[in-house]
Amino acid sequence: MTAEPDGPEDRLRRFATIWSRAVFPVTSTSLTRPEFEEQLLPLARRLREALLARSLDAETGKAVGAALVEAHCTDPEALSRALDCVDAYLVLYCGEDGHQEELRTRASRLQHAMAAGYAQALRERTLAEQEAIARAALQAQGVVAQALHASEARFRAVFEGAAIGIGIADLDGNVLESNGAMLRMFGGSEQTVRGRNVREWTHAEDAPQVWRLYEELVRGEREHYHTEKAFYRPDGTVLWTNLTVSLLRDADGRPQYQLALMEDTTERRLLNLRLRYEATHDALTGLPNRTLFFERLEKVLGAGEDQRFGLCYLDLDGFKTINDSLGHAAGDQLLVEVADRLQSCATAPGEMVARLGGDEFVALTTGPDTRREVDELAGRIQNALVAPVRIDGRELTVRGSIGIVEGPAAERSPAEVLRSADITMYRAKSAGGNRFELADPEADARAITRHGLTTALPAALERGEFFIEYQPLVHLGDGSVRGAEALVRWLHPQHGVLGPDRFIPLAEHTGLIVPLGRWVLEQSVGQARQWRERHGDTEPLRINVNLSPCQLTHPGLVQDTVDILERSGVAPQTLCLEVTESALIGADDDLLKPLRRLAEMGVDIALDDFGTGYSNLANLRRLPVSVLKLDRSFTQGMQQFPADPVDLKIVEGIVSLAHSLDLAVTVEGVETGAQAEQLRILGCDTAQGWYYARPGPPERLHELALVDAAG
Repeated sequence: MTAEPDGPEDRLRRFATIWSRAVFPVTSTSLTRPEFEEQLLPLARRLREALLARSLDAETGKAVGAALVEAHCTDPEALSRALDCVDAYLVLYCGEDGHQEELRTRASRLQHAMAAGYAQALRERTLAEQEAIARAALQAQGVVAQALHASEARFRAVFEGAAIGIGIADLDGNVLESNGAMLRMFGGSEQTVRGRNVREWTHAEDAPQVWRLYEELVRGEREHYHTEKAFYRPDGTVLWTNLTVSLLRDADGRPQYQLALMEDTTERRLLNLRLRYEATHDALTGLPNRTLFFERLEKVLGAGEDQRFGLCYLDLDGFKTINDSLGHAAGDQLLVEVADRLQSCATAPGEMVARLGGDEFVALTTGPDTRREVDELAGRIQNALVAPVRIDGRELTVRGSIGIVEGPAAERSPAEVLRSADITMYRAKSAGGNRFELADPEADARAITRHGLTTALPAALERGEFFIEYQPLVHLGDGSVRGAEALVRWLHPQHGVLGPDRFIPLAEHTGLIVPLGRWVLEQSVGQARQWRERHGDTEPLRINVNLSPCQLTHPGLVQDTVDILERSGVAPQTLCLEVTESALIGADDDLLKPLRRLAEMGVDIALDDFGTGYSNLANLRRLPVSVLKLDRSFTQGMQQFPADPVDLKIVEGIVSLAHSLDLAVTVEGVETGAQAEQLRILGCDTAQGWYYARPGPPERLHELALVDAAG
């Protein structure tokens, strides 16, 4: 057994060897097979470069196809073998790891380009032969007109020996002569060609101008014309040709005969159709692929303002789980079954189903009433997915989320339509899946804005577009300012000031929350140091900083906090880190370990949004927290007098429990003096809310503290 080639050049050489061995037996060349391999090596290198290029250059494939003709690979079998080698071995020996599906699509498109270049070069070569024959025929027209004088032998040699079909007819269209090549094209019998009238050879796919050009020629208004034309053979099969018809004149210049030159392009046409099919259809399901779908959608959207369209964008729910648990083979079987069911849902005129990739499918409908039709189509798709799919003895339940876009043509581009459908589909999936949603321009705009914010986040942190506002924490007993909660804001160049609810979830999703949270902690601790310097020896103002679940699991949390405190010269007791109750529900010891280390250093840990997570109150004993922050929902029932007695009892019980565990209680969302007084009576320790102050610059907090000290 031979070893696999190591380097790219070795693999390229192996590909060229396989290619030369396949094509050499059907190539008319005086070279030896190794010499022929050296001739193919630069062509193989060009194919590899085109396969791996950033964008596919179809001209490279065309140039390689043309080079095959120059290398005398003119036998039809030579092209077929060359394309088979590219299909089977180009990605294997010249591709790179990963993106195999994309590389195979590229290889298919290169095959198509090679076939096109080969056909063009062969056509040009054939046309050159045709021109030589036509010149010989024109030189011999005196022979035909004057009883085939002395040059008849020369004309006959060319006529009978030509590889292309040649026929001569009178101006009425009656076929007078045909050579052997033409007879073979039509089945080999003289009776099928000679004596026929060319007007009988009509075909359903004749171009509209073919017979107009013919009539102009026999009337002497043109000397020749060239077209692609199909003929029916006697056995019912179709013969496709490149047809050139020329007018032959007598010695006086009067039209006398017509000369037809035919090149059989049937095999090449079938090959092009096969390559076109492979380039525009999904290899797994046989459905139209993204390329063909976009071509169809572009035509639909360009049909005019009085036309409408409807599009269903389907993504299977939980398909990744099936792939991961049962394997990709089972996943492929599932996709094939789903494709068959979808195909049965879109059988009406103007309807089409395609696979965009993975488990994403689209269904398109057109017509005057697509509002109703697209809803019915989505309903048929959901009904088609109800029945379980049986694979390898298992019954798999299939569900899908569908985004629907419907509207008049000529208003949006294909990319905009598909983007809206994609956004709508994810909205259906976020709502629980197994449903369809209609596109909403406002929801699309929000999603696009959200995506724009996500992509702008990293640069925003580098450009210093974030800033921090501080909301005071007030002691309910004496009304003094004890500290503040740091709340980050984003000064966006286009959208203005954005609150954390607009970008913190995006930062958590992208992982940027870790560097952003580190920056907030560093800025906030630095601000606490400035407050201490301005207050002198008085009790320092505490600073509360929020920790996201992503930060909580980051291995550098403790060390980053220690480094920031040491660089700022701020005591750990000045810092309070707030963690939401939902982030700690069911937390194991590994998750709690960094919080315990911080608490042992003297950093306070506050359990934020307490009362919203439905956690077991007994868990408070194992959590390293020193502060409970009651969610603002508890204060809403205290806005009116008298306060809701149930809310009062709940808060009273929580405060009593917290104090029994030596935990301080902070309340959020205090908006009125009545709320503040009621919370003071219930025993809450500190509070924050608009009643005291809205979040603002750090200087205002210092002013509030000075007012309290003066009072």
